[in-house]
Amino acid sequence: MKRLNQEAFDILQSEVQVYGERDLVWKVQREMVLRRLKKLTLQEGIPLSYADIQEAIVDLLPDFKDKALRSAAIANRPPSPRGTGMKFGIPFKARLALMAFGTAMGGVFIANLPFAWIRLPVAQAAPVLLTPSYMSMDYHYRRAIALVEQADQLVNQSTAFEDLEVGSSKAKEAQQHLDALPVWFLGSYPTAYCQWSNCYWRFTYDEFQTARQEVARMEAKLFQEHNAHAKLVKADQVLADSMQAMQAAKGSAKRKASAEWQGALDRLEHIPSQTLAGRIAEKKLVAAKRDFEQITGSEAAHTLSANLIGAAKQFATAAQHPDQKPPHDAYQLRAIEGLWNDAIARLDKISERDADYPEAQKLLVTYKKALANAKIQLQTEADSAHAYAQAQQLTQQLMTSMENPFTTDRAQISSRLQKIIQELEKVKQGTTTYAEAQLLMESAQKRLH
Repeated sequence: MKRLNQEAFDILQSEVQVYGERDLVWKVQREMVLRRLKKLTLQEGIPLSYADIQEAIVDLLPDFKDKALRSAAIANRPPSPRGTGMKFGIPFKARLALMAFGTAMGGVFIANLPFAWIRLPVAQAAPVLLTPSYMSMDYHYRRAIALVEQADQLVNQSTAFEDLEVGSSKAKEAQQHLDALPVWFLGSYPTAYCQWSNCYWRFTYDEFQTARQEVARMEAKLFQEHNAHAKLVKADQVLADSMQAMQAAKGSAKRKASAEWQGALDRLEHIPSQTLAGRIAEKKLVAAKRDFEQITGSEAAHTLSANLIGAAKQFATAAQHPDQKPPHDAYQLRAIEGLWNDAIARLDKISERDADYPEAQKLLVTYKKALANAKIQLQTEADSAHAYAQAQQLTQQLMTSMENPFTTDRAQISSRLQKIIQELEKVKQGTTTYAEAQLLMESAQKRLH
């Protein structure tokens, strides 16, 4: 007997194919699930139950419709043989024992329901009844921490796209275990349970939040990786087609193929370098540029370097003329610093053999000076903001102490005012906190005199 019959497979296949069909991110997961199900239709053995079918799907497609799972489980049930058997009566005492056992189990079940108004009183009065809940929390906590570590290793140190697929699965599984932990019950440390189960954890809300944030960060990283991978696949296809066309085309067709090749190179350059696809793209870019120069000759190389210089100048213009007028906050200064870095990165790609190399070097000197100034401004902004925050804190402490005139003398007030003024003097002109710092300094100086 097949573990998954054709009727159940058809039900699941139709639902898998429409799962996240508008989002390319789920394409790989859908294909993996269909391969799993296809293998199960070929295996002989005990037919899959609802739990078995759910386990085969939800680790890759977490929001898969439960209705489809149950329909498939019903369709996969083997035909039950009909027959007659002997009926045995159950003794009265045995029935009483079963009823008592069932009642006790029902009480334990109710005590462990995931509701704060049930569990919290039970935890105070009879914590032993919550042993199933503690065992569940222990299991989900250990699994969540282990899976977060595994996913982090796979996602942040990936060497192949298969690592990202496995890391995505681990991150989703870790999120499921975190969702199974009752947040409102995290502070209830099961002392008695941990004495014999040797649990090493102590649930805290901060620890729980840290784990959730780590999973969310990895999900964002995976989303970026999937997008970068899609861009790499597209660029590879365009590059292969244009290379083939360049070798056979002539005239306008060759110019068109050359433009498409340059477009593919631009696509590779714009893939984020912090992603796995970006690191692969950097290697491909070197080889693609070398092939491009060999086929198109020095004229194409000159065009490419001119395009790089033009792009660098555009980044420099954006850095020199930001959207908002100064003073700029730290976020804006980091954006300006990023624009200068982008401009410099374009110029660094121009080799010594290019005719535009001298011009690129002259621009590099200018842009690197501008980048250094941007870094200085960013540090000045950060130092000034810190000094202003310190002055505000000292001012608040002074105001609090002055509420009781019997505990503060004039000398102490003057000393504190001097400290406030010293901090405000660290706020440099041209920073976002300078104007407010001057007002606060003027107020402090008036109080001092």
